[in-house]
Amino acid sequence: MAFDPDAAGAPGSGIFGLPTTREEAAIVLVPVPFDATTSYGHGAARGPEAILNASMQVDLYDRRFGRIYERGIYMELVEERIAALSEEARRFAAPLIAKGGAEAGDHASVARVDAAGDEVNRFTHERFKRVLGEGKTPGLVGGDHSTPFGAIRACAEHGDGELGILHLDAHMDLRRGYEGFRWSHASIMHNVLAHIPRVTRIVQVGIRDFGEGEMDLAIEQGRRVVTFYDDVWGQEMASGTPFLGLAKKAVAALPERVYISFDIDALDPSLCPHTGTPVPGGLSFNQAVLLLDLVRQSGKRVVGFDFVEAAPGPEGDEWDANVGARVLYKLCGVT
Repeated sequence: MAFDPDAAGAPGSGIFGLPTTREEAAIVLVPVPFDATTSYGHGAARGPEAILNASMQVDLYDRRFGRIYERGIYMELVEERIAALSEEARRFAAPLIAKGGAEAGDHASVARVDAAGDEVNRFTHERFKRVLGEGKTPGLVGGDHSTPFGAIRACAEHGDGELGILHLDAHMDLRRGYEGFRWSHASIMHNVLAHIPRVTRIVQVGIRDFGEGEMDLAIEQGRRVVTFYDDVWGQEMASGTPFLGLAKKAVAALPERVYISFDIDALDPSLCPHTGTPVPGGLSFNQAVLLLDLVRQSGKRVVGFDFVEAAPGPEGDEWDANVGARVLYKLCGVT
């Protein structure tokens, strides 16, 4: 039977209700159910499954991006060993997080958590390297924001030229070894700067919650980190500057090869109330979509992306996943 893009998603079908096989897909999504180091709310490890379920309600024709589904989108099965690794590492991390971070006598527990992060990095690097080698576009569905490190490294290694990251987030994520964990969700961009030299530019949008040390590090990096603070954009818009102009400046700061890292808490928390670290302020859904569309219109090449920190709510509340599935579909459209 011919596929009807206007029909309801069939139970048992793929992401967004699509019948696409991996071989047919131009976009391959890699679920990473890992959130061992989340330091406030917990539950992002259940994000990939929740987004998959919510994706069945996404209408497939997009006024901005057109028939995104025609490119072919496939989501790989969840690796149960990664989910189990998350639970195991969380048992070691949770007591340390509860007391405000690791202390001198906690080396063994920290080592177990860091080893789990090493394994996730190997997993995401291998999966993204494989997808890129097949000439397809990889996307990561998290999980917390520690998970894309290996994915970003694979994208930086693949192809010629420098790589820039469009980083949408409430947080700068430039903390060094936050709460004692090397691969903390709050350290992803610090680790990218330290270990992936081919990432020559990080453009941050939505930033509104950060430590002074993070701000100082961003300033020290010069043009390698370009931060557009949420309150500054708010002030400029209150003074009459349109959001469109601000978003164009952010896109113009990116090099030709782009990786998009989208933490759901970049959005207004009314759109993601159950994410681990919601922060007042942020982008509206339409503002975020406009920014992504400007990347597409710019002609810059998006080589990979991640969407992280979406956590389902209690008692079946799927609002975060509902929003997340729609952002994920737009991200597929940008590529």
